[in-house]
Amino acid sequence: MDVRTAARRSLAVIRLVNGAAALLTPRVMSRRLGADPGQPALVYVLRMFGVRTVVIGAQLLCPADADERGRQLRTGTLIHASDALAAACAGREGLLPRRMAAAATAISTVNVALTLVARGRPCRLPDVR
Repeated sequence: MDVRTAARRSLAVIRLVNGAAALLTPRVMSRRLGADPGQPALVYVLRMFGVRTVVIGAQLLCPADADERGRQLRTGTLIHASDALAAACAGREGLLPRRMAAAATAISTVNVALTLVARGRPCRLPDVR
């Protein structure tokens, strides 16, 4: 498997796991973020995030063709960069505890890096047999 494919699949799995967690267990996710899980608006927003994230993860696993995969990765770069910026701003403004904001920023930054690697030139992973 080449590096681009590995990055694309890793990103899809991260999206599916994080999206499913937000969609199915928004109160648990809000507690992990250090927020009040009793806020109905937060539960709603986390579920919206979850749906979006599951859909883009599934699309990345099953693109119609190379052009579609390229569009998905370009869009993903923008989505994850905006997520990273939003998390950093939330931490700076005290809307999230600094530790949780830093973790969310780091996760989204890793996702940006994965989209960039998946869009790059193909190269093979070393054979470690």
